[in-house]
Amino acid sequence: MGQSVVVLETDPKLAQSLAGGLCSHFSVHLTRSREELRERLAKHNPQAVVLNIEDWRLVDVQTLHQDFPSLPIVCTHRVPDEEMWMAAMDAGASDVCPADDVANVLTSVRRSMGSTQGAAA
Repeated sequence: MGQSVVVLETDPKLAQSLAGGLCSHFSVHLTRSREELRERLAKHNPQAVVLNIEDWRLVDVQTLHQDFPSLPIVCTHRVPDEEMWMAAMDAGASDVCPADDVANVLTSVRRSMGSTQGAAA
């Protein structure tokens, strides 16, 4: 499996649910801290990141986007609203999905990866 995704999620149930939904399409690397995320990014060179913005600030999304401008960042939240979606998009996220909607996260990751590959071509 050539493509990988790093998932930054502190809730073990959500992390396992996301990993379970993504693992049939990607190699999935679960992380629970910013430091671990950075290590995984350097080591695995993933094609996308999924990160829960309930646990991490939007400034973290912004920094990640500045450091890895071509890396799609799909944010998750328990109950995302339009204001949160706009703020996350302004920070550099490619989308915001409900944290427990694995199918939506998968669709968003695949769409985000497709749009960055198209931009790189």
